[in-house]
Amino acid sequence: MKQFLNALGCCRSGNDYKIEVPEYFNFGIDVIDRRAADTPLKPAMLWVNQQGDEQRFTYSDISRMSSRAANFFLRIGVKAQDRVLVILPRIPAWWFAVCGLIKSGAIHCPAPVMLTEYDLRGRINAGGFSCVITDAENADKIDHIAAECPTLVRKVIVDAMRPGWNDFHAGLEQEHDVLQPVRRTRSSDPMVIYFTSGTNNIDPKMVCHNHSLPLGHVITAGYWHDLHEDDLHFTLSDTGWAKCAWGKLFGQWLLGACVFVYDIRGKFHAEELLPLIEKYRINVFCAPPTVYRMLVHANLSKYDFSSLRHCCSAGEPMNTETIRIWFSATGLRIYEAYGQTESVCMTASTSAMEYRPGSMGKPTPGWALEIIDDNGKAAGPHVVGRIAVNLTRRPVGLFDGYLNHEEANAEVFVDNYYFTGDKAYYDEEGFFWYVGRSDDVIKSSGYRIGPLEVENAIMEHQAVCETAVIGVPDEIRGAVIKAYVVLKPGFDPSEELKQDIQHMVKNLTAPYKYPRIIEFADALPKTISGKIRRNILRERSCSADAAV
Repeated sequence: MKQFLNALGCCRSGNDYKIEVPEYFNFGIDVIDRRAADTPLKPAMLWVNQQGDEQRFTYSDISRMSSRAANFFLRIGVKAQDRVLVILPRIPAWWFAVCGLIKSGAIHCPAPVMLTEYDLRGRINAGGFSCVITDAENADKIDHIAAECPTLVRKVIVDAMRPGWNDFHAGLEQEHDVLQPVRRTRSSDPMVIYFTSGTNNIDPKMVCHNHSLPLGHVITAGYWHDLHEDDLHFTLSDTGWAKCAWGKLFGQWLLGACVFVYDIRGKFHAEELLPLIEKYRINVFCAPPTVYRMLVHANLSKYDFSSLRHCCSAGEPMNTETIRIWFSATGLRIYEAYGQTESVCMTASTSAMEYRPGSMGKPTPGWALEIIDDNGKAAGPHVVGRIAVNLTRRPVGLFDGYLNHEEANAEVFVDNYYFTGDKAYYDEEGFFWYVGRSDDVIKSSGYRIGPLEVENAIMEHQAVCETAVIGVPDEIRGAVIKAYVVLKPGFDPSEELKQDIQHMVKNLTAPYKYPRIIEFADALPKTISGKIRRNILRERSCSADAAV
């Protein structure tokens, strides 16, 4: 890890790491093009789809295609600082387009392909996007709303010819392999906009990162992923999520590794990932807890995991039963981390520290995290409070702020701190333990209860596939715990099963934490990134109570 940090201008003084950010920096020019010059034939991307088709790209290929893309964008009138919405599945064109936009100085905004016309119209107008890049499958959505989006003046399609659209593929064929002219970007210039997943907000906010963001992800890839230069790294993530930047782009290519991309279009079963790990000899694997929960139900003994040496997960806390089963079958720990769309990796569990199942680890180099109690003071061990980033020395990879939302900025940037909106505590050894979103913590009969600890206990029951816990109002206790439970195949809802789950939870954890109310569900509401939307469950519960 030290050699990676040193190679990227990272300094260490005592226990403090500092990433030196130059005045001018551009990931496409200073990383991709430099890699291509130094190691042109080194593998950069291995792309595979569900039909088994493969495409392999070297750093030279990525450099050449992204320069062609940058020249194309400049030719059709996309200027520096123009905002461009990129709505593409996991296809190579996404990487060509995004890296080309970075080289050109434009601001890109990845968006999931599953967004509706309503979602897209709202985002285009909120962000003032002047250009959209998409494929034939999603072009109709844009054409249907274009007249209602006054800032949208350019449309680019990557896999078809369509009236009123610029043909990306044909455009690349006509362009030069070298960026002409080279346009330097300041590291402080805006580079990317992400829309938050909206777990607690009806309308997602616009998160703006500058050109130093890729440098911050050296911590994500080198420290948490423990990535080596010759590794093949597989992060399961949609291109529309900030997690794609965490695991399929910036840190991996900064360190010279190769990214594995699995293009999922049709119906997806988590088990189909297992033969990929075996066939392509994946070295580092990162997936959200939802996927691991599905994988441990497969017959893991059928697969060869000998190439796999490091496993990671983030997005929401992992339940301990999933960790136990995965380790039993593969011999591999799952190292958890914590971060947001607004940041790079803030805390991480690593192989260099004692393994604590369920912990989000310790603060990563350069990130000074504190727990702030309800009185606004720094909390001691085992005191639940708000996670805050001390900005005395602003860490590289923290966002610049929410665009056009001063009220939200005023809420999270307070007294030289950035408040993440999450609650946690730390123990005597400095390990952090996630409790929940600030809105998710349940106060019942004077006790403060994190939903995760109850969910972990419920997941111990043999019949439970998935669960989510919320607090519902109660006259006497203030709130009581309600659990939504999805059952495994072969189990049917019944009053007896509810009582059995309640009895088991009482025996596993403190009695005041057991779910007094259990509702069986076919599925749980989730964000597009797979996080459980407890706010939707709270609204559903309130609506049901009002109807009684």
